[in-house]
Amino acid sequence: MPLEDGSISKEPDGSFNEDYCRWCYADGKFMYHNMDDLIDVCVKHMAEQGFSEEQARSYMKEMLPKLDYWKQGKELEDDGVEDFKQNLVEEFNSLNIEGMPNVEKLNALVGAYVNIEYPLPNGKTVKLLDDNATYLGDQLESELGDGRFFGVIANSDILMVVSYGKDITDPELILYKKR
Repeated sequence: MPLEDGSISKEPDGSFNEDYCRWCYADGKFMYHNMDDLIDVCVKHMAEQGFSEEQARSYMKEMLPKLDYWKQGKELEDDGVEDFKQNLVEEFNSLNIEGMPNVEKLNALVGAYVNIEYPLPNGKTVKLLDDNATYLGDQLESELGDGRFFGVIANSDILMVVSYGKDITDPELILYKKR
């Protein structure tokens, strides 16, 4: 699969692994072990780029099985990634944040995609994430009916919950904690 420089994954030592994108493989670990989960994530992003959901799903179902990772024909080792994701889901759900629905699954997210600026009381803004890192997270629609969304983002070091309006307007940092 042809990849632009900014989409190439990295090994734990920081070297590039040109065989995989940074959403599927990060820090020496595969982020997806179920093709349907990966297809669901890709379909959302492709729909934002003008593909119909049906076109995107059909394309991914045809293309993914051709990639080496999926052609292995055996159960792929997850190196504890699925357990790690489940632990993060439980951590997020135990926060009991008003209006935030339960987190059900987490997807690989590139830092530059989710690293937005948050306003500080002094009028300045701050970004809290590493643009080059890969995180696990999801976007959840608020249960309060206020048109806002929650973003949940985590890795082995941090747990973060944010709230924002449509098109990521009016961002608010709800929780940022070291794990």
